[in-house]
Amino acid sequence: MESSVNHLCPERHEDGISKSAEMWCPECEVFFCGNCEKRHRESRLFKNHNTMPVQVYEKLPSFMQDDSSLCKDHKKTFELYCSFHACPCCVECITAKHQKCQDMKPLSDILKNVKASASVHLLEKDLNDVGDNFNNVMKYLKTRISINGDQKSKAVQEIRCLRKSIDNYLNQLENKIIDDLESKYSTLISNNISLVQQIKQQSSQIQKLQSDFKKMTIYATDLQMYVGLIQIEKSTVQASKYLTDLESGEYFKEKNLEVKISSPLKLVLQTFKSFGDIRIHTSPSTLPVSSGRKNQAQHLVPIPHMFEQMKPVLLRRLSKPDNIDSLDIRACIVLLDGKFIILDRNKKQLLLYGNDGIFAKQVLTMTLIPFDACLVKKNIVAVTFGRTKQTSLIDIEQSTIIQIIKIAHHCNAVASDGQILVISGSEKTTKVNLNDMSYTIVERVKASRIALFQGNIYSTINYCNANEVFCYKSTGELIWRFQHDGIYSNAGLALDKKGFVYIVSQENNDIMVVSPDGKTSKTILSEKDGIKYPWAIDINREEGLMIVSSGISDNELDQTAFVYKI
Repeated sequence: MESSVNHLCPERHEDGISKSAEMWCPECEVFFCGNCEKRHRESRLFKNHNTMPVQVYEKLPSFMQDDSSLCKDHKKTFELYCSFHACPCCVECITAKHQKCQDMKPLSDILKNVKASASVHLLEKDLNDVGDNFNNVMKYLKTRISINGDQKSKAVQEIRCLRKSIDNYLNQLENKIIDDLESKYSTLISNNISLVQQIKQQSSQIQKLQSDFKKMTIYATDLQMYVGLIQIEKSTVQASKYLTDLESGEYFKEKNLEVKISSPLKLVLQTFKSFGDIRIHTSPSTLPVSSGRKNQAQHLVPIPHMFEQMKPVLLRRLSKPDNIDSLDIRACIVLLDGKFIILDRNKKQLLLYGNDGIFAKQVLTMTLIPFDACLVKKNIVAVTFGRTKQTSLIDIEQSTIIQIIKIAHHCNAVASDGQILVISGSEKTTKVNLNDMSYTIVERVKASRIALFQGNIYSTINYCNANEVFCYKSTGELIWRFQHDGIYSNAGLALDKKGFVYIVSQENNDIMVVSPDGKTSKTILSEKDGIKYPWAIDINREEGLMIVSSGISDNELDQTAFVYKI
């Protein structure tokens, strides 16, 4: 779209009318009308300036239109380029910010034939690849939306089909029991009606005898009276015997209709609290995304410069509980709220400390020997128990074990990102999906300590005099391996939010940091900083808090933990 801005020449003209600009000088950052641009070009001072038509200037991206060719700090023209800081500099920048920088080059050399350089073509390809990736991602996500819609419809159909089958089956059972009820009711009623008819006949005969007896007492002679009494008495005895026989034959017992509902059917209401479960099953993506060139972008801030800035600041030291002589710290955790958890192998206990580093409470005492611990989510931590091949999830607020996970290998190291729990041993590693508790074995990853960052698995091995750190994909494919003599008898490891790997070197009494690409390293804490017999480390990436276990005497088991700001 053409720009609607009317750029004006800043020079005053004899007629007093402002003229529209026709040209732009990038070096002076000034618009000119045709006449002014001609004078500007003919000037000895500015004759080497390359001006451009305003129409061309307006076609530049907005960030280029707003960008200045002058140093913002000194308002001088850029003349040099610092390779270390990857930025252009003016002459005054050298004394102000770049005195120690050795690799300074003329900016003109850097800009020479820049448009024809291979970097331009590679970047164009990268942009096209990224654009294609975004298009593929959008198509993929739209396909997923459609598939999920079909899955929902299918699930609704399956639910309703099952409901209909259950309804039909219950209707059959209902009809069957009602038919049985009707049959038994008909039998009862039929028997009672038949008995009523018989009783009615007997009652009519008694009523007739009553009438005959009354007449007999009034009109009969003595002989007739005597004969009549015998006859009536005989009929009365027979009638009485009929009633007695009925009573003894259980004809008069009360027969009540009852229904006894099937116990399993009653339990349906108590047992089944839901119709089923709706789950989201996660499987590997089938999205074809081009990976592009490796290391195609330079770091905005070079790694050596970032290492220079790594200076952990000691905030506090955790206090040791009065009733505990010594601690053998195998894991230390910074919780999301800034509190701390200590795993003491010596007394097999979890200890909670407040934000101020003061001991708060004993969370739990365990019967098994713990090996490692990590934060799973807010108040849940995982603790491993080595050769027992089990890991416990512990609620630190309720001080209870909420779940025990058993796997097929030793449970030494553990790490979690809230969705996945990774448990590793000297033989292999298992990934546990915390949503459905499904297991995946990662054969090639073996570790004494382990960490997760952006889907990758980081590990160290502290046996066989290993001095290596490994970075794997989640599938177990090795990305890089870093080896350094300074990493000896390595124990814990953790990562900060930029992907730098912090490694505890127990034998050397120091903490080393390895760059995200696994190529360079630096020691940031050592024995001169008070680090002795270190073992455990953890980092709260959002708050930039790091906790490191350290001895406080010559006794390896007499430990506490230091908290740093990184």
